[in-house]
Amino acid sequence: MIEAKQILNEAEESMQAAVLFLDDALAHIRAGKASARILDAIRIDYYGTMSPLANVATITTPDARTISIQPWEKKLIGEIERAIINSNIGLAPSNNGEVIRLILPPLTEERRQQLAKQCKGEAENAKVSVRNARRDAIELLKKQVKEGMPEDVEKDAEADAQKLHDKYIRQMDEIYAKKEKEIMTV
Repeated sequence: MIEAKQILNEAEESMQAAVLFLDDALAHIRAGKASARILDAIRIDYYGTMSPLANVATITTPDARTISIQPWEKKLIGEIERAIINSNIGLAPSNNGEVIRLILPPLTEERRQQLAKQCKGEAENAKVSVRNARRDAIELLKKQVKEGMPEDVEKDAEADAQKLHDKYIRQMDEIYAKKEKEIMTV
């Protein structure tokens, strides 16, 4: 028989993972100001190995609208530019032979609303993961009652699962609200 505490711990781990995933997903949505995390998904062929861009270049944000990429080897400039163009981030690289610059255009109101809607969708998907973790924990608890777990322990554990659910949903709402504010700020 599995203990209620173990079931709740597994559910909490799953809920924490959903929060971290949401935070990471929202970090990749550009909010009108330069962030090196926009480039996290870009991979470069570096001596036959697909490496993250951050592993082959120094990425900085000299101002709010510019991302600067300085490859550690000059021969990588063309490869990095191709990877950025093929990555669907919507930015056109320009280089001076040593440094690649990405200029972020100002966001229109319509684009801001689209990005906010995209963020809301990401937040909703993450909330579904938290709800699923709660549901799975409750189902497992009910199965444990059939295997001999006292009903009062199961009911207390269900209440604890609900408290965990509420806690992580609140965290997600805060993360989403912060990102939405960032996007909508001109």
